[in-house]
Parts: sequence; C-alpha cells; structure tokens
Amino acid sequence: MRVKGYSDLLLLNIATILLALIVVFLHSNAIRIVVGLPVMLFIPGYTLIAALFPGRGGPGKMERVVLSLGFSIAVVSLIGIILNYTPAGISLYPALISLVFFIVVISLVAWYRRRRLAESNRIALSPGLALFSWRGQKFIDRVLSIIVIVAVLGAIGVLGYAIARPGVGERYTEFYALGQGDMAEGYPEQLTVGEEAEVTIGIINHEHQEMRYRIEIIADGVSSGEVGEVVLDHEEKHEVGVGFIPGRAGDKQKVEFLLYRSDQDEPYRGLHFRVDVVE
Repeated sequence: MRVKGYSDLLLLNIATILLALIVVFLHSNAIRIVVGLPVMLFIPGYTLIAALFPGRGGPGKMERVVLSLGFSIAVVSLIGIILNYTPAGISLYPALISLVFFIVVISLVAWYRRRRLAESNRIALSPGLALFSWRGQKFIDRVLSIIVIVAVLGAIGVLGYAIARPGVGERYTEFYALGQGDMAEGYPEQLTVGEEAEVTIGIINHEHQEMRYRIEIIADGVSSGEVGEVVLDHEEKHEVGVGFIPGRAGDKQKVEFLLYRSDQDEPYRGLHFRVDVVE
C-alpha cells in the first residue's frame, strides 16, 4: 500500500512519540539504543526534507532516503551543540525532548507546504520494501538502493555486536595521598625522630573486576608498616589513615607508599614525598 497525502508524516510522528515513551519508561540501555536509532538516524532528516521539498520537483525517493540519513546526523549534532551551551547540557531527557519538538514542528511545516500543492504533486515515501522496488529505477537509483540496504544491515550488525559484546573501558586503579584537611597538599614537612605522622591513602578500583590490594609504607628506605589486604569491587573506593615514624634524623628523607595487587610481586602504583627529620 502506498502512503499518500500526509499519512507518512502522521505515522512518523506517532512512531516518534511511542519511541520516546519507551525510552522514558524502559531503563534498559540496549532497548533504548535499538528504539532510538530510527529517531536519530532517519526521522529528523526525513521531516526536514519533506519540509524543504514538499513536491515532486525535488529529489527522488531514493535520494530522499539518503538525504534523510545525512540530514538526521546533522540535525542531531546541531541539537547536541545547542544543548551543550544551555544549563540543561547534553543529557538524555533534554536531548529527547528537543528531538521530538524538532520533528513535530518541522512536520507541521511540511504538512502546511504540502497542503498548498495539488494532490497530484505531493510526494510521500511508501512503507516497507516497496521503496526498494527495482521496477522503473534508473541505474544510479539501484546503486543507491544497494548502498542504503548494506548500510542499514551493517549498522544493525554493529549494533547487535555492541550490545552482545559491550566493550570494556580502560583498566586502572586510582592511588592517591591526602594531607591535612583531606587535601592533596599539606603533607608533613618537618618531624622529630620518633614522632608519628599520618596521611590518608585512597584507592579506587577501575579494573572492571574485584581486586585485592595491600599497601607498604617505607620511610627513608626502611619498612614502616603495611596495610593488610583491601578487597574492592569495580568502582569501589577505600580510604585509610596511614602512619609512619622516622627512625633517624636527616634532611629530605623519602617517605614511600607502595600499592601491590594480590597477583603481582612488584609494586603496581607508588606515591612519595620528602620530609626533614630533626633530633
């Protein structure tokens, strides 16, 4: 069945609102990506092309499909740039509301411009595979049809792989020391022999798996204690106060904090600062 008049715009607007509701009420990122692709990659560009070229004197049907894909990417990018300079920023709901608003408003413009044309001069795409019928198409249209089909199938394949095998980000561990006031400064600068000093040592696990750590404290080349096994899940944080006592006087003595992973004998991370020790 061929879509005539304004029905294509109506169907796309209904589909946009339904997909927006799915994104709002379903919290699965995989489903959001699947249902959001048509809204981002086709519908904005299609409504814009329909508003710019409401009659048959403009691009042909296959050209409209290709232009719709390109214009959709441009529209989504432009909306993202605009949102980036607003208090709302680039986040899910502001982006979704802006995209739906754009589609509805531009659809109304397309409807108005079509309405001013004779019915025989109005153009709308056919649903389903009728769009890709070979009958009556020029060679260039057939080439474009193949490109569009391959691009869509490729995008679906890449999306399916990305959902089934999500990538793992960089694996690392944050290791830091805090001085007075829990600031990354204010470390002890001068101590007396036998005086205990303390800093706060922090660990944050970004390894995408459970990790086991231990911390060794070395003051002026001499072991000054150890923090036993610390077990952290991915993105879990642990802070602990660590003390050390200098055993002799000397300037610029090096105080080290070495982080070890349970599966390694060599230090994984290291921190140090220097302190003057007097009698």
